[in-house]
Amino acid sequence: MKNPHDRMSACVIIAIPSLILKFVQGRSAQSHRSELARASPTKSSGNQLGGPMDIVLSPDAEAVEGYDRSRGSEHVIRTHAFGLHADHLKALAAGRIRVVQVEAFANETACDVISKGQVDLGFKPYINVDQVRRIGMAFYETENQPDLIEDYFRIARENQNAFRSACQPLGSPLDTLRCLLDEIWQPGANLQTIYGRKMFVGLSRMVEPNTTFLAHHDIFAEDAPGREEAESLLAQFAANIYFEVPERGGELLMWHRGMSTEEFDERRKGQYGIEIHDLPPPDVVVKPGRGDLLIFDSRKIHAVASPRDRARVAVSFFIGYRGDDQPLTYWS
Repeated sequence: MKNPHDRMSACVIIAIPSLILKFVQGRSAQSHRSELARASPTKSSGNQLGGPMDIVLSPDAEAVEGYDRSRGSEHVIRTHAFGLHADHLKALAAGRIRVVQVEAFANETACDVISKGQVDLGFKPYINVDQVRRIGMAFYETENQPDLIEDYFRIARENQNAFRSACQPLGSPLDTLRCLLDEIWQPGANLQTIYGRKMFVGLSRMVEPNTTFLAHHDIFAEDAPGREEAESLLAQFAANIYFEVPERGGELLMWHRGMSTEEFDERRKGQYGIEIHDLPPPDVVVKPGRGDLLIFDSRKIHAVASPRDRARVAVSFFIGYRGDDQPLTYWS
């Protein structure tokens, strides 16, 4: 297979000096092993993962949404701002865990500045999902239509720089994460290319109060049918950094059971996703904190519980995994 990916020739701009970053990562190299040990399957657990970890749900999550407060916590690894490690991503790819929660990846000052900057830029509805607003254009919106694909590439660089401008005078935590992925993953990490062109990365999204992000899965090969770049993926993760989160609602909901494209299309009844009340209770429920980074298996059915008191604002992208010896790629 021809390698469609370009290695980054220079590290992206980061807000934290690299020497400090490496020091913090070095201190965390041992702690991640104990985290993974707690999330490894036990002999008696079958498909259940051992070693519960605490996650915080909004006060009304159980009463309003009907979800158990501890649901699926054993499938979540929690770490600190620069504790992300290659083994976390390998555990996700192997299905040993569902979510990596990196607490306070962006600090409070960054969240204040960036969330205001995003609002100033202005959110607009997806072309094909008018219930959710975004800044930038997701490849999902192109729906394999040549004119929309051209639009996607035409505005990609402009949208990436718009997010950087929203972060000023601070650095972009998205660029920090891109650099971190390249550092922790031995074969490196770089911007995904398709049709011989670099893809956009860094989709800002807003889920407003009383809006539910319907249950869906994200599969690159469905957005780019017949393309080797998409069909070569062995796993696909979503990465979200949260700059505003509601006190009540806004939880990430995940289901373990896989769902074929045919079943998904039948059950979504013409919508972009499946109504949450048409599914059994979620297997994993995670409440992101302000500034948190969540990385999770996007091929599994997932949704967002309705924010109750204020909007949930984040920046997101996908991470493609093709094996431990292959570079990671990322795109939106």
